[in-house]
Amino acid sequence: MIQTPYYLIDRAAIARNMAIIDELRATSGVKCLLALKCFATWPVFDQMAQHMDGTTSSSLYELRLGREKFGHETHAYSVGWADHEIEEAVSYADKIIFNSISQLQRFDNQSASIQRGLRLNPRFSTSGFDLADPARQFSRLGEWDAAKIETVMDRINGFMIHYNCENRDFDLFDRQLSRIEAEFGPLLQRLDWVSLGGGIHFTGEGYPLQALAARLKAFQEKFGVQVFLEPGEASITHTTTLEVTVLDVLNNGKDLAVVDSSVEAHMLDLLIYRETARMEDKGPHRFEICGKSCLAGDIFGEYGFAEPLQIGDRISIPDAAGYTMVKKNWFNGVKMPSIVVKELDGSLTVAREFGYADYRDSLG
Repeated sequence: MIQTPYYLIDRAAIARNMAIIDELRATSGVKCLLALKCFATWPVFDQMAQHMDGTTSSSLYELRLGREKFGHETHAYSVGWADHEIEEAVSYADKIIFNSISQLQRFDNQSASIQRGLRLNPRFSTSGFDLADPARQFSRLGEWDAAKIETVMDRINGFMIHYNCENRDFDLFDRQLSRIEAEFGPLLQRLDWVSLGGGIHFTGEGYPLQALAARLKAFQEKFGVQVFLEPGEASITHTTTLEVTVLDVLNNGKDLAVVDSSVEAHMLDLLIYRETARMEDKGPHRFEICGKSCLAGDIFGEYGFAEPLQIGDRISIPDAAGYTMVKKNWFNGVKMPSIVVKELDGSLTVAREFGYADYRDSLG
């Protein structure tokens, strides 16, 4: 038995999402790039690369990983490229996307050999969290002034417009895209490609995929552009669990179970967005599942179980792929979860284990 904690990635679940991506690509003509900021666990890239057109990155290291481990097309974006990064970034990228006109002008000569894009901020988004809202007041993420953008249109081939966040509402997507068409149409008509970013939950149950495909196809035909999507969560939703073991049970007014993992270290977004893990209630015995770090609020959530939890019980925490492995850390020196892949035949492959040397060497 594999020692917990570990992330368990199910290739069969990945295949289900990839089939939906295949259908969207075939019926709409869009290209789909894996957003490495969300999921960059390359031991399963061999499978995903058969169904996606490449990767999009947010830093030099993500860009290099996409080029070396995924292949196909690589889009290079960064909120701010540094002087010592730009030459290397251009060497890996097929397209480089600048966050600002200032960056585009600064690195004009260095980037002239490849296609270039500019991040467009439409000044609205679907985000319900100010922390994650790219269109928040005084946002540094992209340019919005059409008159200013007009002055550099001769230097770029495309736009990246990232404004969807876990958007499950096709009608909202349709309305907002129509608004972008109305406000920036004259600029869009002069481009070769447009990336509409990620955050569209089109692999979710009940999502009107054909309506999305038709809308994207119409957008491409109207403006004569190639549309790119950057699915992160949509690529890997419901594919991975965090496998943990109960280390202790106690009652301090409610039943508590301490597991060999940590929210802060292994599922950080739960703390950042003040959410609980998406475990289902499966019985009448309620326990608060607690992480083992010293942080008082290191809690996965409270759930019902069929039987009272006991020391040694195993628990599977779902939806543990997106923004987990890319954010895991060594807080408290808690052992980092291994990465395990469930193959299509049901066998388990340990892709990576982490030990003391990894902890030590990350600090000096």
